[in-house]
Amino acid sequence: MAATKTRLKAELAKALRAKDEFTKSTIRMMLAAITVEEMAGKEARDLTDAEELAVITKERRKRLDSAAIYAEAGRQELADKETAEAEFMASYLPAPLTGEELDALVAAEIGKVEQSGQTPSMKHMGAIVKAVNAAAAGRVPGAEVAARVKAALLG
Repeated sequence: MAATKTRLKAELAKALRAKDEFTKSTIRMMLAAITVEEMAGKEARDLTDAEELAVITKERRKRLDSAAIYAEAGRQELADKETAEAEFMASYLPAPLTGEELDALVAAEIGKVEQSGQTPSMKHMGAIVKAVNAAAAGRVPGAEVAARVKAALLG
């Protein structure tokens, strides 16, 4: 069992003892999502810590999307609940990269292309985005990575 799941189970026990309904229900949702991912496929498997964090990131994104839809529909109480859950889930995720850190990763990957003797162009974009996403390890949305790489290659 990876560290994230272990931490969630320990904090669930604390929430149960403290009778904290919000924390208890949110942790149970995260554990359920992890369990569903473990059971997906032909055989059950244990997730790595990175895979568990990816599941929590996905669940957090779902909550943020739902909050936006609820707010647009005039259901602010539901939007606030979803936003609170998303913020709680964020406490289990690594800190997002700053713009400067992301720019540094992009510049480093473009530098690797230049070191190989090639001039960086749009034909290298896919490989650069893939490398930056791997280095960022889910700490920044893929769309933002792609936009930064494109801007760096065109600018």
